[in-house]
Amino acid sequence: MKKTSGRKTAAIIGTTAAAAMLLAACGSSSTTSTKSSSSTSSTATKVKGGVAYFAEGPGANPNYIFPLTPSSDFSVDNLSQFQILMYRPLYFFGVGNSAELNTTLSLANAPVYSNNDKTVTITLKKYKWSDGESVTSRDVIFWMNLLKANKAEWAAYVPGDFPDNVVSYSAPNASTVVFQLNKSYSPTWFTYNELSQITPLPMAWDRTSLTQPAPSPTAANLPDTTTAGAQAVYKFLNSQAADLSTYATSPIWSVVDGPWKLQSFTTAGKAVFVPNTDYSGPVKPSLSEFVELPFTQASAEFNVLRAGNGAITYGYLPVTDLSQKSYVESLGYKVEPWIDLGFDYWVENYNNPTYGPLFKQLYFRQALQHLVDQPAWITTFLKGYAVPSYSPVPLAPANPFADANSKSNPYPYSISAAKNLLTSHGFKMVGGVMTCESPGSSATECGAGVSKGLALNLNLQYASGNTSVTQEMAAYESAAKQAGININLTSATFDTVITNAAPCTPSEASCKWEMENWAGGWEYSPDNYPSGGELFGTGSGSNFGSYASNTANTLIAATHTSSDPQAALDAYQNYMVKQLPVIYQPSPDYAISLVSSKLGGVTQNPYLDLTPENWYFTK
Repeated sequence: MKKTSGRKTAAIIGTTAAAAMLLAACGSSSTTSTKSSSSTSSTATKVKGGVAYFAEGPGANPNYIFPLTPSSDFSVDNLSQFQILMYRPLYFFGVGNSAELNTTLSLANAPVYSNNDKTVTITLKKYKWSDGESVTSRDVIFWMNLLKANKAEWAAYVPGDFPDNVVSYSAPNASTVVFQLNKSYSPTWFTYNELSQITPLPMAWDRTSLTQPAPSPTAANLPDTTTAGAQAVYKFLNSQAADLSTYATSPIWSVVDGPWKLQSFTTAGKAVFVPNTDYSGPVKPSLSEFVELPFTQASAEFNVLRAGNGAITYGYLPVTDLSQKSYVESLGYKVEPWIDLGFDYWVENYNNPTYGPLFKQLYFRQALQHLVDQPAWITTFLKGYAVPSYSPVPLAPANPFADANSKSNPYPYSISAAKNLLTSHGFKMVGGVMTCESPGSSATECGAGVSKGLALNLNLQYASGNTSVTQEMAAYESAAKQAGININLTSATFDTVITNAAPCTPSEASCKWEMENWAGGWEYSPDNYPSGGELFGTGSGSNFGSYASNTANTLIAATHTSSDPQAALDAYQNYMVKQLPVIYQPSPDYAISLVSSKLGGVTQNPYLDLTPENWYFTK
């Protein structure tokens, strides 16, 4: 998922070996995530009730409620910190601060693989929807039917992968779902990156208008059972999700199986949740309310927090205000870094009608990468509290996935190297801007499709609200200018940037964007294993820049089926280090969280899922 830039401002003051647990057998037992990363005194008394206020990232308010989410809304603030509170995925990931399958909080028992790993059997636990109906295998079938018929609308869709790799699916009884796969897959990969995408949907949603009564879960011939019907249902639900003003009052969205229900919601992004009294899970909310507060700027959030009136229970400390760490601690906050399994980058539009052919040239991407001074940005703008990104495989938290190539920089900061790459490929400085003088496809020419006279005047839009991001982009603009590349910087809200950074075709009016930086990169969820299919597979739903490489497709596919998964992952990441499908930039932790010392039960999920049902106040 796309991460917001606003909360992604934390210090790397420690790492965990959590991600190593991803390689464990999917059927291993897991404990509930009730353990807390917040140290609460053993003498503190737990208080029932109370309202906790959580600060959203700047400009990153939730704005899409339907779990079958398109790429334009596929973000942490929608999936991990909004939808999941109400609609539980089939499988929950993260045990406390560890990146592993949490069988205790999952709606189903660990999947069972048989028939040479071509048959997957899932047994559901006993959960209820808030309308009194049971969560059954039919709800999983409902999700699958909608996904099959509308897969191009799903941001996690990778052609050839889920649901294409499922030959058939069935519900032999109310608690069992069986998938027949088209070949043998790694059980770890299929669980972490395919089954992880399923969110059972209530049959009350299986309709095409609000005037229709909610259907009986056992009714025959419901709309989702045909392709045309499933498309009509999706169209209806997507239209309802576009009407933010009705989120708290809709008879659709009020049917939940998660621990929380939405009591009120503003189009600005303020969300007030109350406990779902019908929640069947093992951890019932202790709080009486959980409130998410929107902010347009990180500085605005911090001004409210340091006022010291308790208006924010769980906020964040911007890097630019690290000098005030002691002060906020004196106000009764604990400083707790939130480390996520992800990496940071911005995207180029390979289908832009003007600059797309140039973005497809490796030498040009190398030139752009040489202008990112990761060590200096980390030291100067992020105060040493970040790690570099050299590939799609994360360096933090500590994990067994990143190999030596992902830990070293093949394209270090060098303005001269960037200029040499351009001049050796047919560009010449004209009026201070590099311009293509030698079009063509030879090794010393500009490249296929790059026209003579094309001047390097590029647009780069980035997410507003975060000082360190603004500083990074200004530094990049300055370096690029010295290399003869004119970067026209603009800023917009996080939600605007991720909406603009959408896959497109050259003929579409929306395809004029050139480079977009939402300044949060990617967090590996709901695809929890960093094999990159949904990001870089040709035609994938989250391949925002439309990068296409047959070699990358082959390497990605090998990570799904290889008998030597680490070797396959190494081959994939080593290719992506050198090929630069995106422009890599430093990756800070997700947040320097500031948690009230009166709030217990807080865990910071490595997949960035919020679990306020675990929280409680103490006195």
